[in-house]
Amino acid sequence: MHQQQQGLKRGLNARHIRFMALGSAIGTGLFYGSASAIQMAGPAVLLAYLIGGAAVFMVMRALGEMAVHNPVAGSFGQYASTYLGPMAGFVLGWTYAFEMIIVCLADVTAFGIYMGFWFPEVARWIWVLGIVLLIGGLNLCNVKVFGEMEFWLSLLKVGAIVAMILGGFGIMLFGVHAAGAAPATGLSNLWAHGGFMPNGFGGLIASFAVVMFAFGGIEIIGITAGEAKDPQRVIPKAINAVPLRILLFYVLTLFVLMAIYPWPQIGSQGSPFVQIFSNLGIGSAATILNIVVISAAVSAINSDIFGAGRMMYGLAQQGQAPKGFAQLSRQGVPWMTVLVMGAALLGGVVLNYLIPENVFLVIASIATFATVWVWLMILFTQVAMRRSMSKEQVAELKFPVPFWPYAPAAAIVFMLFIFGVLGYFPDTQAALMVGAVWIVLLVIAYLLWVKPAAGQAAKVHYDPAFSHR
Repeated sequence: MHQQQQGLKRGLNARHIRFMALGSAIGTGLFYGSASAIQMAGPAVLLAYLIGGAAVFMVMRALGEMAVHNPVAGSFGQYASTYLGPMAGFVLGWTYAFEMIIVCLADVTAFGIYMGFWFPEVARWIWVLGIVLLIGGLNLCNVKVFGEMEFWLSLLKVGAIVAMILGGFGIMLFGVHAAGAAPATGLSNLWAHGGFMPNGFGGLIASFAVVMFAFGGIEIIGITAGEAKDPQRVIPKAINAVPLRILLFYVLTLFVLMAIYPWPQIGSQGSPFVQIFSNLGIGSAATILNIVVISAAVSAINSDIFGAGRMMYGLAQQGQAPKGFAQLSRQGVPWMTVLVMGAALLGGVVLNYLIPENVFLVIASIATFATVWVWLMILFTQVAMRRSMSKEQVAELKFPVPFWPYAPAAAIVFMLFIFGVLGYFPDTQAALMVGAVWIVLLVIAYLLWVKPAAGQAAKVHYDPAFSHR
């Protein structure tokens, strides 16, 4: 092994980071989850995406303020340790890794379902196993190879969404459609079927569980700060561009969908996206779209494994995860965490083998819990950081949060409200239970193992025997 162990390589530029965040956030949530959000809220789901998007933008700005102030690989896990105490950092870091694993499980499950479209006779778990091995291998490459692949996969996905939005407008404005498939298009679809909010306010609120899952993963921008070439310039650009783009994609896409089809029909005949292209008379619509949704799932899994690996690396550096997680390969990649993530995803292979169809909703709501918890902790950390700073230090911040302190406070209230939503609806109560148990287990683990070990390390200060396992 060459002694290139100085730390992670700064191999990611603005283009890579922007597309990684898009890759992480535009995955299964849009292609697979949006149909269930529409069924809950009807056309009012557009409001849910706008409100959720505004809250997530505040989280991103809070994270941006901290990441530009201090760009490190462990990102918000390390900030929480600094400003809220080591236990908060430990819980946040591990919950983020947990979130990435759960989101990955949702994506590998979706990948298995999509491959079944072409090869219905092949068991789903075989596809899941194949994709886990492929992506594990990719993540062991140099970070630049990883960033480049993520860029092209995300570009394909974004291109397809843009084509779908344009195709949808074509159907609406010019009535372009295949023979015999004349859909009743028009803006009136947004209120003709039981009104704009057909399931009332309750339906709108219920949809937040799925909507917030859709935005999950966007916080990876903060994680990339440790490997960004010029974090002071790159991170603010990425943070300001991404939430707007994601909102545009989600809101415009669903707007077009619901203007073309009466909302009760959406998702009843497979992917809503396939419906649009086949109406344009593109016979191979389903195949083209399947390639796109598969690339979407693959790029989301790819960036999630990256995010979890970098977070565990940061935790290991602080003594909050096994030391092996801090070992870097010759390429400057924390290889151990990639292997652990791969092993966890093999759990997805087992789940797909055992549990039939409802595996997706369960996984999505648990992921929503973990995601919202991570965002809440980011907001709290930023408030704590501000309170620890003098007026002069605050004035020197390069990328301060807008509308301080009102906007972060509103975002915190909104995140707490989402926990209430998860606890209120029977479908998602299990997620809140799993989440609560997870947090309690982490606190116990911290008190039993990490805290005593930290005390021991402080006493010994440095014993060479510890550095070689």
